[in-house]
Amino acid sequence: MDFSNLIQTVLIYALPVIFAITVHEAAHGYVARYLGDNTAYMLGRVTLNPVKHIDPIGTILMPLMLYFATSGAFLFGYAKPVPVNFGHLRNPKRDMIWVALAGPASNFIQAIIWALFFYGLAGAGINEPFFIKMAQGGVLVNLVMWAFNLFPLPPLDGGRVLAGLLPRGSAQNFLARIEPYGFFIVMGLVLAGIVSNYWLRPLMSFGYAAVDLLLSPLAALIR
Repeated sequence: MDFSNLIQTVLIYALPVIFAITVHEAAHGYVARYLGDNTAYMLGRVTLNPVKHIDPIGTILMPLMLYFATSGAFLFGYAKPVPVNFGHLRNPKRDMIWVALAGPASNFIQAIIWALFFYGLAGAGINEPFFIKMAQGGVLVNLVMWAFNLFPLPPLDGGRVLAGLLPRGSAQNFLARIEPYGFFIVMGLVLAGIVSNYWLRPLMSFGYAAVDLLLSPLAALIR
């Protein structure tokens, strides 16, 4: 393992990852509070302080171990989930969808901001590789979080959205029953390549195309 390469990679991705995780989790808590549930706010989770959201194992240890074990080919991690009492929401079934979507939406917005940073560097004539790679990494990290968290299986945000969209009854009960095992099911699908091939890649291609389209006027000005 090339440790100088590892250190450079960590430095490039540290800021994008910290912002991606922190804003994602804070967004869940903020929207939950706006819609009637103060649980996350009372526990100090509606904050941009990354310490409140970082899980020592899921955010630091697991990604590092996977980086070493797979030579950087596969990375996975998670933050402390923001506690939400859906029963406190003004309209629990509808509002859980908005709370769930808040996290991925924040990542998509951050991807646009990092892309703006990239174009800003180009417009200012700054060719420093470190900052260029950081901007590109910021877009990548946030689009991965956006796409992955929309996968429609609990406990991911997409699973919450699906639960809110489905009519009450057997389908919702099924999702509730598999939720305790959802993490392991998702990991199994990831390792089998199903999530990456049939979900992440198509959705990320769409995400990159959408960001490019939104910023195409700026890109045309810089060129």
